[in-house]
Amino acid sequence: MVLLLTPAPADFQLAYCRDQWEAERASWRMVVQLNLVRGINQILDLLGEEMAGNTAPALPDSDVSDDDGPSRVPRAGGPLHFSGKHRLLKLRLAPLRTVQRDLEIRIGIHAGGDIGDVINSPPGSPVLGATGRKQEFFVRSATSWKQLHNRSNSDGTNAKMQDAQIRETADIIAGCAEDMKAIWHDPVVREMLGRKGIRMETTPGFFLNDIDRIAVRDYEPSNDDVVRARLRTLGVQEHRIKFNKGPASGSEWCIYDVGGSRTQRMAWYPYFDDCDAIIFLAPISCFDEKLAEDRRINRLEDSYLLWKAVVSAKLLAKTSIILFLNKRDLLEEKLRSGVRIRDYVHSYGDKPNDVETAVHYFQQHFRDILRKHSPEPRPFRAHITSVVVCDIICTLYYPH
Repeated sequence: MVLLLTPAPADFQLAYCRDQWEAERASWRMVVQLNLVRGINQILDLLGEEMAGNTAPALPDSDVSDDDGPSRVPRAGGPLHFSGKHRLLKLRLAPLRTVQRDLEIRIGIHAGGDIGDVINSPPGSPVLGATGRKQEFFVRSATSWKQLHNRSNSDGTNAKMQDAQIRETADIIAGCAEDMKAIWHDPVVREMLGRKGIRMETTPGFFLNDIDRIAVRDYEPSNDDVVRARLRTLGVQEHRIKFNKGPASGSEWCIYDVGGSRTQRMAWYPYFDDCDAIIFLAPISCFDEKLAEDRRINRLEDSYLLWKAVVSAKLLAKTSIILFLNKRDLLEEKLRSGVRIRDYVHSYGDKPNDVETAVHYFQQHFRDILRKHSPEPRPFRAHITSVVVCDIICTLYYPH
């Protein structure tokens, strides 16, 4: 059994289970469309609040999973100048709010959700968590939303209805393509996002640079789209993956994908008893971000604390632990944009603010924690990735 401390089972399927991958790839069309539409609606929300004079929009509530929302550092500047063009774009893009709601309903119902939880609010209105902040749509891990595309041939009526819904969604999104590009590339909108310190490009499920390709009527998700897509889940997901190539060929892995947020970590412990390996993914691009659950805590520091708790657990003393320092590409992008590590990680000091130095610094910190707190000596297995590299994992687990 492999315990995955951050989600990435799609990468395993892509690399080693092509039949399983191809059978499920079409299921991700709605998720990618939802990611695209949600990105535009987030911009429209911010734009509406700015135009109304409200400079403190609500953050998405992330209690159901780890916080991967855009980080925000307000910046000073003169007043933004909005025009009739922006009001017209808001009006023309209004149908996307209904599209987002429809996609959430269709995905949520097939995931076992209660339709009443989704449709009691008017189209496009936010779902509020206990804190009163906007809550991102999620599905529960105990059910499979992918069953939507595994329809029985005998269920002709439902199949026709679902096909009609798919076509209608694609038609609306395609009809809004030019306006979506216009608002995303608008210089005033970009200035607004920049002042708020919102870097949408660094968030999971970002597809606003792919509007021309996705906002078409015959869109089919690519392999890269599925790997990049974002769908929050609540609870522990079980994935059984049969490998048909590579060093693990002929074997079946049972992978438990557990949520990384603090509210979900208590669910990990029952899986430690029979765990052969742990894959620990730590994003190193989040050094300037805060936890959704506690805005006082730096996300990178939280990863250090979580790593310490895992490697120091006596129950896991014999368990192989593989560390992936992920999102190197996003780290490099942040540093190129002028974000300084020392402003958020004071121990970094006056070291060069380049990606190689930063990666080495973060990696050394994880290494030191392992050596100091592991109950038994064990090798430090760490890899720097931008996207999960499955060849590395399987080679480590099944050495030649």
